[in-house]
Amino acid sequence: MKKVTAIIERGEDGSYGIHAPELENVIIGSGDTVAEAKEDFMNSYTEMAESYIDEGKPVPDELTDVEFEYRYDLSAFYDAHPYLNVSKLAEHLHVNASLMRQYRQGQYISEEQVMRIQEGIRSVGRELAETTLVK
Repeated sequence: MKKVTAIIERGEDGSYGIHAPELENVIIGSGDTVAEAKEDFMNSYTEMAESYIDEGKPVPDELTDVEFEYRYDLSAFYDAHPYLNVSKLAEHLHVNASLMRQYRQGQYISEEQVMRIQEGIRSVGRELAETTLVK
């Protein structure tokens, strides 16, 4: 199974869009939430593959045996994980909470800040993965 990157971004109108830039076949999805956008994206993927079959053409290799690896802008990340408290995560990552809320709303964020927040989120993930609960 090959992995293909699918990028999820919040649009200026507040909706979410997904595209897979490394595919030659254009597959996109959109929705009011990340979940809706993912569902629309997967429908587009299925319909694209089925259109080849309906036309009696072979399905391109890039559309067979694919697993999508989703990458999020910060706004889409928070929509996909609404149980995360923006202010508390900002505090934990030593990021200004007001800035983090602006990023969540789709405001500009520098590449350096994205990388800093991404590493912080991964660190939290590792910490959670290593947690063992007792009764």
